[in-house]
Amino acid sequence: MSDVTTAPALSAKDFATDQEVRWCPGCGDYSILAQVQKVMPSLGIPKEDIVFISGIGCSSRFPYYMNTFGMHSIHGRATAIASGLKASRPELSVWVVTGDGDSLSIGGNHTIHLLRRNLDINVLMFNNQIYGLTKGQYSPTSEQNKVTKSSPMGSVDHPFNPSALALGADGSFVARTMDRDPKHMQAMLLRAHAHKGTSFLEIYQNCNIFNDGAFEIFTEKSSKAEETLFLEQGKPLVFGAGNDKGIKLDGFKPVVVDLNAGHSVDELWVHDEADIYKAQILTRIFDNPKSEGHLPRPFGVFYQDDRACYEDMMAAQIEEAKSRKPADLDKLLRGNEVWTIG
Repeated sequence: MSDVTTAPALSAKDFATDQEVRWCPGCGDYSILAQVQKVMPSLGIPKEDIVFISGIGCSSRFPYYMNTFGMHSIHGRATAIASGLKASRPELSVWVVTGDGDSLSIGGNHTIHLLRRNLDINVLMFNNQIYGLTKGQYSPTSEQNKVTKSSPMGSVDHPFNPSALALGADGSFVARTMDRDPKHMQAMLLRAHAHKGTSFLEIYQNCNIFNDGAFEIFTEKSSKAEETLFLEQGKPLVFGAGNDKGIKLDGFKPVVVDLNAGHSVDELWVHDEADIYKAQILTRIFDNPKSEGHLPRPFGVFYQDDRACYEDMMAAQIEEAKSRKPADLDKLLRGNEVWTIG
């Protein structure tokens, strides 16, 4: 008889806590929480090996609602704390939950260094283009001329494009999804987890109190098909209510073509997640949806690259150091630049 016992299968309910969820009714955070809880059981990871770390903001209440280990840390520093945890406990599944203000304003420097170092950490960046917790000031992703409590005449700031920023910081996995497309979000969460390295997932999240409808054109049935482009590896860039429109490259410029007007699928741009140059073009498709001749907003995995993780290289360096002769601490502290006075 075998002594091996099989752990009981987990469900979404196993990842929910007894804490009252204290977001505003109708907030997009509820959907994100539900999809994360649904995805967690399929990862096959014991709850005690999963950690959610957040900074400050509405999204940063997340660890209270996940029945895993977690930490509600300090403003902008969730990425730094997560980096230290992953470096010291590389076997853990580490998730950072942050907002556009937390990660791109006070925490901007920490975010770009996490991306370039490429620790195996999953970053969920909730982008609602506003400061929600502090009651409606414009954020680093708010559109220009945004009228808020802190910009009554309209913001003159040029906004960050989070996905383009992540690529610029040499992120090895960059993707985008939205709160009102649960199936797509679940797929992106699974892709982020499967990636070995820092995964940066930007999630469009509606703040129905201070910035309601910011992404409505991408989520409403009446406009979604014409205004969104869902990226699939190895598939041509096709969109539209009848999949009758596509995107091709005119040099380096993406242009929309009508597949019912003499254009063929064979001439369309085929998505390749390993192509860093085309990924940068895709993240820059950010036209005003209300302008004529605009391009649809892309969702999905822009870029994925397999490269060494920081914690693995650090561990290898430590093992190499152990194999060498014991170091002379006095010599190390003195260094090589020694001179005699007198």
